[in-house]
Amino acid sequence: MAARFNNKVALVTGSGMGMGAAIAQALAAEGASVGVFDFNQNAAHETTQAITKAGGTALAINGDVRQATDAAKAVKSLVDAFGGLDILVNNAGVVRYGETPDFGEEEWDLVVDTNLKGTFLMSKYAIPAMRIRGGGAIVNTASVQAFASQQLVAAYSASKGGVVSMTKTMALDHAKDNIRVNCVCPGSVQTPMLRYGADQFAPDNPEQAMETWGRNHPIGRLIQPHEVAKIVLFLVSDDASAITGAPYMVDGGLLARLGV
Repeated sequence: MAARFNNKVALVTGSGMGMGAAIAQALAAEGASVGVFDFNQNAAHETTQAITKAGGTALAINGDVRQATDAAKAVKSLVDAFGGLDILVNNAGVVRYGETPDFGEEEWDLVVDTNLKGTFLMSKYAIPAMRIRGGGAIVNTASVQAFASQQLVAAYSASKGGVVSMTKTMALDHAKDNIRVNCVCPGSVQTPMLRYGADQFAPDNPEQAMETWGRNHPIGRLIQPHEVAKIVLFLVSDDASAITGAPYMVDGGLLARLGV
C-alpha cells in the first residue's frame, strides 16, 4: 500500500472504537503518526496497541472533547511527541433519544457539546498548529441526519446539521491558511453507537433491528467502519487537494431514495 501519510501527524477523536478506530488504524497503516484521543482511556489504549502491533506509530490520549483544556492538551501532546500536526479528524460523537418535551437538558448538552462544541474546540487548537506546518486538512463527522431525520433525535440531528454548516464556514475562513475542511455524512454504520440505538429501539432483538436498518439502504446492508475510513483518508490526502467545504455522503444510497 502506498504510504500517503509518511511524515504526517494526525489526531483522531473518538478513536477508541468504531469509525474512529478504523480511521486511526488506516492512517497509521499509510504512514501517519496518530494521536488516538478518546474519553475511554482503555479504549484509546486498545486502538493504540493495535496500531503499534501492526507496525505503526500512535499515542493514546485520554480526554473529553467538550473541555477546552483537554482539546488543547491533545494537540500539544501530539506536537510535543511528533513535531507538529497536519490532520484532524473530528469523529467523537454521541446520540441520545427522546421527544423534545421529555428530553433532559443534560442530555441535550451532552449530545450538542460532544458533537458540535467538541468539533469547534478541537479545531480551535489544531488550526494554529497546522498553520505552523504550512497547512493541513480537517474532516468532521456529520451524518445523513443533518439532511433528513427520523423520530426522537432532535439534539443529534441539530448537532450534525451544525457540523455541516460549520465545516463550510471553516473551509472559507482557512483556505488562506492552506487548510482544507470537509465532512463525511454516514448512514447506518456497524458500530457500538448503532448497537446502542438498536438496544433502545428493539431491546428484545437488537440484531434484527440492525439488519433491518441495513436493508433500508439501497446497497442492502449496513456500512462498515473501514468504508467510511477510506473516504476520510481520501479527503485528508493530496488526492483531494481541490476539495474543501464539502459534505460527502457515505450512506449506501440512503438519501437518494424517496420514501414511499
